[in-house]
Amino acid sequence: MLVSFIAFLLILFFTLDKASVSGLWQRPARQTGLFACALVLALLWRIKAGIVPGLDIHILGITAVTLILGWRLASLAAVLATALLTSFSTIPWENAVVFAITTALIPIYFSYGVFVLVYNLLPRHLFIYIFICSFLCAALANCLKIFVGALYYWAIGTYEWSMLMDNYVILSALIWFPEAMLSGMAMTLLVIYRPHWVRTFYDKEYLAP
Repeated sequence: MLVSFIAFLLILFFTLDKASVSGLWQRPARQTGLFACALVLALLWRIKAGIVPGLDIHILGITAVTLILGWRLASLAAVLATALLTSFSTIPWENAVVFAITTALIPIYFSYGVFVLVYNLLPRHLFIYIFICSFLCAALANCLKIFVGALYYWAIGTYEWSMLMDNYVILSALIWFPEAMLSGMAMTLLVIYRPHWVRTFYDKEYLAP
């Protein structure tokens, strides 16, 4: 727990910068977006299923939140969502830090990394943004979350790897498509009707003739 907590603090220290915090403080609309995303994440993470205690699958919503807020504010929204669920005893307090790292922060950095690669290497087209940055990336992010969680529980000796493969990792085959569909549909609606809400979407580039 101590190592996880120190790693969590270091991640937050290098994630949140002065410009993001001051911009959040000075813009009420950005605060509303942050808290709305945190509430949506908390609701999504509240609905979960699993075979073995502690090894749950659920819709992340992380990729969509990352595309909407950017990786810095998305990290803050995820931490707020984790704190909210911990305060209501949905997540045991001793597991909160590990949950935040494996469920939120790692998928956030992965999602933003995919966006940066796609933005720089592929044509800037609306279909590419929705299908790769949102749909496909969301599916991979959820699978990554499951795999990282399995590695953690195997590393600390809680479960054998064969049991994790048979009862947890294999469930990624069930959750990837709902995750991808939800993220893809949400981002499609946002970039069409509220593109100014999406921080990573530049309509002059993606919608240029």
